[in-house]
Amino acid sequence: MITWPAGLPLASEVEGYEETPPELALRSPMDAGPAKLRRRYSTGPTTWRGTLLCSPSQAEQLLGFWRTTLAGGALAFEWTHPRTGASAEMRFVSPPAIRHQAEGLWRVALEMELL
Repeated sequence: MITWPAGLPLASEVEGYEETPPELALRSPMDAGPAKLRRRYSTGPTTWRGTLLCSPSQAEQLLGFWRTTLAGGALAFEWTHPRTGASAEMRFVSPPAIRHQAEGLWRVALEMELL
């Protein structure tokens, strides 16, 4: 299993952290009254969104990890779950988005699936 690089931040910032459990129910509209719901799946990936504050070299390392090691985000990796602290298998949903925060500091937005 591929692991998160040692030189990168291990946790996301608290501000902006978002975790969405999987949608497991199927909703069917009715002609009248409330929609009918039934369970469609027993499990699924949880979506996780957060940001990391990185130095310029850490931002470059993260892009290299995503591009090369994870084959452009196609492969899963092991990381510490930001909320629970437990080891978790994760996969990128979209490429990391990097924006300048301050002198020598970059904010990297991540969107991943907890598998």
